[in-house]
Order: sequence, then C-alpha cells, then structure tokens
Amino acid sequence: MTNYETILVEKNDGITTIRLNRPKKKNAMSPTLHREMHAALSELRYDDETQVLVITGSGDAFCAGQDLKEYFFDNKDSVKQTEEIQRISHEWRHQILNTFPKPTIASINGYCFGGAFTIVASSDIAIAANEAKFGLSEINFGSIPGGLVAKAIATEMNYRQMIYYSLTGEQFDGKRSVEIGFTTMSVPRAELEAKTLAVATALKGKDRHALRATKDAFKAVDIRTMSYEDARAWLKARLTQMTYEQKNANWIDHGIGKFIAGEYAPGKGAAPKAAQ
Repeated sequence: MTNYETILVEKNDGITTIRLNRPKKKNAMSPTLHREMHAALSELRYDDETQVLVITGSGDAFCAGQDLKEYFFDNKDSVKQTEEIQRISHEWRHQILNTFPKPTIASINGYCFGGAFTIVASSDIAIAANEAKFGLSEINFGSIPGGLVAKAIATEMNYRQMIYYSLTGEQFDGKRSVEIGFTTMSVPRAELEAKTLAVATALKGKDRHALRATKDAFKAVDIRTMSYEDARAWLKARLTQMTYEQKNANWIDHGIGKFIAGEYAPGKGAAPKAAQ
C-alpha cells in the first residue's frame, strides 16, 4: 500500500477508510493533500478489496477547507501552479469522488469548513457528529464560497439557509446540518465511528451491481429536472445495466474474443451465441 504524507489509507474487510491527516492544520487541504487524494481515489476506484469508502479526519477536525497559505498565498505569483492545483483539487472532490463506483460515506468528526463542504456534497452518505462545527467562513476574509463550494451547497442545502450561512459565516453544528439538508444524519461524537461502521457494513452486504446502478440512476444525471417520461426511460436503462452486469455478460470476452480466435468476422455476421 502506498505511503502518503498527508493522508492515511486503512483497509478492513471490504471497508476502506481515507483519513485526512494534518491534525495540526485541522486537516486543511494543501497542494500535497490534493495530489495524494487524487492519486488514492484514482487507485481505489479499481481496487477489488474496496467495497465501501469512508472519508474522515484525524484529531478534532474533518477538514478546515483549503490551507489558506499553501493553497492560495504561496501560489499567488504563479498562474501555472495555481491552475494546476485548482484542476487537481476540483477533479478529486467532484469528478472522481462524486462518480466513485462504490458507495462513499463522509464521517464528519469535527470542524468542517469552506472547501470541505465539497467532500461532503460529493459523498453518497454524510454522517456528522452532533458536536461537529460547520462554517462557510469565506465571507470573513473578504471572499465568497467560490470554486465548487457554492455549487455544492446550492445542490445540497435548503436555499434560504445556504444564503444565510454564506452571508454571515455563522457556524452550525451536526444536528443543524441535518435540519438544513446538508448531511444525512448526526449522532453523538462518541457513537460516530460505530454508526459509520454499521452503515458501511450494511452497504457492503448489498449487490455491488445494484449499488452502482443506483448511484448511476441518481448521480449521473439530475433526475429531479427530468420529466416523468424521461425519468422512466432513464431508470429502465439503469435497470437493464444492472441486470446485464449481474448475469456477468461479457461482450468483450465473447464478441471480441471469438473474433480474435478466428471464429467469425463482425463485418459478415454476428458472433456465435454463447452457451446457455
């Protein structure tokens, strides 16, 4: 397993936990952490041992957002470095995590600020400690919840609450995060690890094809904006996908494999039927 500088990757019976590990910086996201998260997620998405992915933080923080010094200030004079780390940061927190092929859980153990909201929004399930502290503090240093943050909260949070917390920078706790629609549930901090494990274990027991098809059904497109007719066609396609994969149909081995073996020519006719 790869040794990282800013994250810990732990595997336990099908459940893989990535722990953001900069406790002295409240697990703020530095350029190094972004690169390591990008690499870890890119590897784990194809890892057969990983059936469920959990993301949490070391110490008393989940993630304090971007490291203001290392992410912004240190790169302010280099357009190349700024754009490179922005691309990597955006890719892993949205494109890779949001479309991760296995179920994902954000286990929010403490402080969760700014850019960390995107990690929560891209995770399938978000379990917060009651005592966790959330905040959109960008307004306090003369900025806005930019990048992916505004999109994340606009998608997940109740609209009026999104505006309120963005304008005031006021903190809220884990219980409030559930009330405004940002997280799935909250439990006392002492019960967070056990609850996360229980949910992960339940997910691990589901059919992996059905899990992925369900994620595709709800996350690949915004089904809320579809007409009933379009949604029906879309969901039927996802069901067909799931059924196909559950039966282990493999058009590459069968169709292309038989072509390579010289058993037929695709331009002249169909491949011989597979044995039933």
